[in-house]
Parts: sequence; C-alpha cells; structure tokens
Amino acid sequence: MSYEQLLQYVFSGITNGSIYAITGIGFNIIYNTTGIINFAQGEFLMLGGMTSITFSRYFPLPIAVALAVIVTAIVGALIDFLVIRNLKKQSILFMIIVTIGLSILLQEAALHIWDEKVRSLPFFTGDEISSINIFGAYISPQVLWVVLICSIIVAVLTVFFKYTATGRSMRACSSNVIAARLCGINSKNMITLSFTLSAAIGALAGAVVSPITQTQYDCGTSLAIKGFAVAILGGLGNSIGAVAGGIVIGLLESLSISILPLAYKDAVSISILLLILFVKPSGLFGKKEISALKDF
Repeated sequence: MSYEQLLQYVFSGITNGSIYAITGIGFNIIYNTTGIINFAQGEFLMLGGMTSITFSRYFPLPIAVALAVIVTAIVGALIDFLVIRNLKKQSILFMIIVTIGLSILLQEAALHIWDEKVRSLPFFTGDEISSINIFGAYISPQVLWVVLICSIIVAVLTVFFKYTATGRSMRACSSNVIAARLCGINSKNMITLSFTLSAAIGALAGAVVSPITQTQYDCGTSLAIKGFAVAILGGLGNSIGAVAGGIVIGLLESLSISILPLAYKDAVSISILLLILFVKPSGLFGKKEISALKDF
C-alpha cells in the first residue's frame, strides 16, 4: 500500500468517523437526561436529510437546512409529548423497546412520503468532482463541512452540559429523577428538551452528510447502529468520547477495506461493539458502569 493510498484511507475513516460521532452524540443527549438509549436517533438524521432536500426545491440551501432542523426538532418534541410522557411503564428496557418501535414507524412514514428513491442535497461548496489535494490524497470540500459541524456540536454541548443551569438540570434528571424533582427541576420539560435537541442535531447532521452518503428512507437504521457502537465505545454520555470512538471505528472500517471485502465493513463496528460490551461496558472513557445496559 502506497503512502497516498494509506492517507486516502485515513481521510475516508475520519469522514465516516465524524458522521458516526454526530449520531453517537445524539444518543448521548437523551441518555444524559433520561438514562435511556433512543434507537430512533438514526431516523432523525434521515428526516433531516429528506426534509432539507424537499425544502431545497423552494428555498435557498441554508434556509432549507434550517427549516429541516426546525421540523425534525418538532418531531422529536412530539415523540416525547405523545409517546414517552404517556407510557405507564417507565422502565429503561421498556422505553428502549418503544424507541425501536418509533424508529420503525418513522421509517415507514418516510417511505410513504418520499418513496424508496435515493436523494441527496447539493454540495455546500464546490461540487462532486471538485476535491482538495492533500499530500497526494483527495477529499471533498463537503468533508470539511462534516468535520467542522461535528467540532462545533461537541464544543457547544460540552459547554452546555457542564456550565449551564439547564444542562446540569438535564444531567441531574438522568442521575436521580426524584432528587431532581425535589430540587425544583421539571423533569418532563428536561426530557422534552433532550428529545428536541437530539432531533435538531440529528437533522443538521443528516443534511450535512447527505451530499456524501445520499439519503434514503431506510438510511437511518445503519447510522443508528454505528452511532450506538460509537456511543458505547466512547462511553455513554461523553460527547468527546463519542468523537474519539467515531474516529476509531471510522479508521478501522476504512483500513479493513484494504484487507477484507467491502461487504465485511459493517461487521467491523458490530465486532467492536460486542468486544467493548464484554470487556469494558462503560466504554473507553466511561467512569462507571452503564446503567442503561444493566437491564438487558
């Protein structure tokens, strides 16, 4: 393998890893508030991509993406208002199963609205044939947008959860919801905010990656699996850990292509997920056992 080929694999791994990281961050937002794992997170990315593509027919691209983020955020809030709040059984395992059902419903709704055709947004800058030469390897300008958005999301969320009253209130609800309520925190509003914020970030990610990965009604499932693997690897609730986990999985997937057939690429992330669950369930950067996984 030449130096240029190796560098190309590295850039490809960082690109995919950044996409997985943003998905994993969406898992972390809801986990930080509720302690549950939202397997409908991949569908938020799909909705963001699909709605932004639809809006781009009538509005300039920045407005189309902004509208898609707003619409998907509303969907996230409605999921909490109409489903999560009305659940009589509030166990972690039961709520996880509910999110799987919601994922299927959102996917089927998208199929009826947009059919099974593959679509994509135009590149934010340049086009699909323009690329940047870095030491003999080539990357699309859209990759820089993915990395930039991922970096901004991580920085903002880190500050939000550590240094703002609302962010600390959301984390308090995950640690002990009864104690949080006794301290005057409206836990229901915090949960609604977590679903809204997670959906908005997922929608933004779906729009940004659409020119690279393209968007289809069922594309959220694979992204959810990769995002979950990333969240577990980095440690649930840790956004910086999700980025590190995403880069690791992205690089391993990319480098595996040089050894294994392309069909085995997805098996890499699943193998890493199983290995982490057996060896260190709290993840590489987790400080304690993941409570959400104790119920399994």
